[in-house]
Amino acid sequence: MTKTILVFNNSTGIMDRMAPLFTGEGLKMVQVSTVEELHQNLERKTVHLMLIDVELEAEGWGNGIELIAGLRKRSSVPIIIVSRQTAETAKIMALNSGADDYVTVSCNPLELLARVKSQLRRYTQLVNVRETINCIYRIDGLEVNDVQRTVYVDGREVKLTPIEYKILRLLVQERGKVLSISQIYESIWHMQAIGADNTIAVHIRHIREKIENNPREPRYLKVVWGTGYKVG
Repeated sequence: MTKTILVFNNSTGIMDRMAPLFTGEGLKMVQVSTVEELHQNLERKTVHLMLIDVELEAEGWGNGIELIAGLRKRSSVPIIIVSRQTAETAKIMALNSGADDYVTVSCNPLELLARVKSQLRRYTQLVNVRETINCIYRIDGLEVNDVQRTVYVDGREVKLTPIEYKILRLLVQERGKVLSISQIYESIWHMQAIGADNTIAVHIRHIREKIENNPREPRYLKVVWGTGYKVG
């Protein structure tokens, strides 16, 4: 089946460079220029991935973060952000808001193509898994339901971002095993973990704030100094 990529905005012009590569891979590209068109296409068409070209600028990084968060609430389709903004803070905020990946306009088109194909593979696998496997993980009062993608702590539902959920699920699946920062980063983002320490630390802190009664004395998500993180 032909995979459809929904492209929003293209203010950077990067999609003009990507179009021949997508065509060569048999990927269909649908381009929209307004948020209304974006939402309409997402509702009416089968979309396998979104490439969102947004401006992240000024205090709070503008409306781009709100757009990402809104899209994530509506759909589980992978979101790759394309932006001129190179600040690490912008990348972290985009990922925290629900984006699955983040690239700047200076990236190599072949690298972006590889990232697109990686996200498509993962999304296809996830859809297949959801259709065939009913998996609920429980550790004391922590419950991770991988069918409904929900998390409960002592009966209270906890709202995690998609990236936070993926990290927690990975650690729960590997219960008792210490995973290094590199292992976590490469498992979630499927790329080499260069300078990933801060990114992972931010996500871990946010997860702890949501699932732990006392984040400074965690019951579930624990750090093994000099090694990595574990659950249980």
